[in-house]
Amino acid sequence: MRRRSALKLILAFTAAAGLAAAAFAASRPAAAVTAKAQYLGSYTWNLKQPWFGGFSALKISAGGREMTVLSDRATLVTTSIRRKKGQISGVTARTAHGLRASTGKMLSGFAGDSEGLAIAADGSRYISFEGAARVARYRHAQGRAKVLPRPAAFRKLPVNKSLETLAIDARGDLYTLPEQAFDQNGQIPVWRWNGRRWSRPFSLPPSGSFLPVDADFGPDGRFYLLERDLTFLGFRSRLRRWDMTAGGPANETVLLQTGPGTHDNLEGLSVWTDDTGRLRATMVSDDNFLPLQRTELVEYALPR
Repeated sequence: MRRRSALKLILAFTAAAGLAAAAFAASRPAAAVTAKAQYLGSYTWNLKQPWFGGFSALKISAGGREMTVLSDRATLVTTSIRRKKGQISGVTARTAHGLRASTGKMLSGFAGDSEGLAIAADGSRYISFEGAARVARYRHAQGRAKVLPRPAAFRKLPVNKSLETLAIDARGDLYTLPEQAFDQNGQIPVWRWNGRRWSRPFSLPPSGSFLPVDADFGPDGRFYLLERDLTFLGFRSRLRRWDMTAGGPANETVLLQTGPGTHDNLEGLSVWTDDTGRLRATMVSDDNFLPLQRTELVEYALPR
């Protein structure tokens, strides 16, 4: 997520305060979470490129050997992942493309605050933006954006707290929700695009001080929500899951909740099935382009 200068100073302080906690927690991450998700490993990705950093969304494919990752400065990156005994041992960037507006102009600044990523069956990339709240389709990474219609509700969302997440279900419907903009009942509103119009099919219950940062539909058809909390000892992360029924989401389950400093600022989520049939969640951290933070890829095995 893009932050103002004052907040970046807070993040820098928070990251520094959490270094000791992170070093300890990284050696025993399973002890900081619920028993429902099993920690598999973490990989710190470093690359000296001007576009590198600020990753807010990702999608894992090819059995965990490929990754598409989105920066919050309007850059879309494709990578190859090397694995050793199933765990990430290296990441190679193949392509990196800046995103264009519908006019063909390269996006930047307020208009280029890209946060959510969903990839359709035909390869189209859908991206949600948090500055000017909108969702756009990219048939090709280097092509122009086709902005979906913007409902009135999007225009009323708070700046820097709007469309943080984007997910696509098996039918190709898109779902997005804000980071911090509750409805009149104090619930998290969820909007769905069915290819013709936006609707509000359901809301989700907030819980504690955690805020939504990404979402995904798993291969099991269930809805997964990654949430984050910022404390003076570091970042906390939580992963919740719902069954999708005709009446809406049901059977809320907390799969993961970490203590401060266990991981960095996890903002991107991809749920997929590995070669052994095990369900995995891969998450990526947004380093806010700050030297005290890191780009971390974190993986957990999830219960069926």
